[in-house]
Amino acid sequence: MSIAENRRARYDYHIEEQFEAGVVLSGWEIKAIRAGQVQLTDGYVMIKDGELFLIGCRINALRSASTHVTPEADRTKKLLMHKAEIKRLVGKVEQRGFTLVPLNLHYKGGRVKADIALAKGKAQHDKRETEKKRDWEREKGQLMRHKVSAKG
Repeated sequence: MSIAENRRARYDYHIEEQFEAGVVLSGWEIKAIRAGQVQLTDGYVMIKDGELFLIGCRINALRSASTHVTPEADRTKKLLMHKAEIKRLVGKVEQRGFTLVPLNLHYKGGRVKADIALAKGKAQHDKRETEKKRDWEREKGQLMRHKVSAKG
């Protein structure tokens, strides 16, 4: 079940490969995520000292958050993956000019996981092409629905 999706990532980037990573969260963040107080739009993944970090994922604290905890909405979250996978990602990001972007947050076995993608930025003309395809698919669907309803 998807919690939050980064739709902008598929518009701005060519997705090459997808990976799943665990997310290190604190208790108040889990409660806020269950309440739907998460935003992934401006997020990106950074590699530092052989570890992955999710930056720009905003989790707004609930009003009923504990009094002894000071919630920070834009806290950097650590991502958990196998060391061999991280090394492979580091090589591709450094050599071939790829970037790592979060695609979505979802539940798996009661835990919050993040789908991250190895991606390359799209040029402006590629973005226009994506928009044309999306518009054509929408128009085609409307024509098919109209045609089906006209027969009946």
